Amino acid sequence: MKKILIAFLFAPIVAFASGSVHLDKWPGTVADKPALQNGAKLFVNYCLNCHGASYMRYNRLTELGLTEQQIKDNLMFTADKIGEPMRVAARAGEQRAWFGATPPDLTVIARARASADGSGADWLYTYLRQFYRDDKRPTGWNNLAFENVGMPHILWELQGEQVLNKDHKLELAVPGKLSPKEYDQAVSDLVGFLVWMAEPMQEQRKQLGIFVILFLCVLFGFAYALKKEYWKDIK
Repeated sequence: MKKILIAFLFAPIVAFASGSVHLDKWPGTVADKPALQNGAKLFVNYCLNCHGASYMRYNRLTELGLTEQQIKDNLMFTADKIGEPMRVAARAGEQRAWFGATPPDLTVIARARASADGSGADWLYTYLRQFYRDDKRPTGWNNLAFENVGMPHILWELQGEQVLNKDHKLELAVPGKLSPKEYDQAVSDLVGFLVWMAEPMQEQRKQLGIFVILFLCVLFGFAYALKKEYWKDIK
């Protein structure tokens, strides 16, 4: 029984209950490079302790406007070479022995969480702001976006401790290091990094798509003019 409870602690996020939870709109954008840099810092300091991003290499963070030296000095704690993946320091076998399950990889979690209720970014932004104290849970935490969640609130020092009031609404009982507005911004930055990491080329893809549509519009104009010229003498 104990092993089952520990396994729930690191159950894959993709298995989180979807249901009818209202999702708050993620206010960020992957075009905001400073926000993505802050999100990368939060990911490395809080998430990478247990969750890897093994499909993302450290040197790709240069696309966020960071130099390789900045990455080595401030973000690269689990690798020796800049071209290595963002893996956790612990081995998978060790994690299974300690926790009963291997924590899921988060490289594409923002895409995996997309659903009919909203985007993966909206879900993650909502989820990371809905933790509250619950002494009945093994970790001491619960979440309105995912009832009886097994994952602990890794950002509680930043947010503080929320509790449920008699109206089943969240209240901040113990303030954290950040104000509620600052915490929401920090979560937005972290979600932005997860969204970018799931598809680093998405901005270029969108720009290319606009260029292709414009090109097709111009091509249509030429094709239509050619058609009129070709058929003008045919009654």
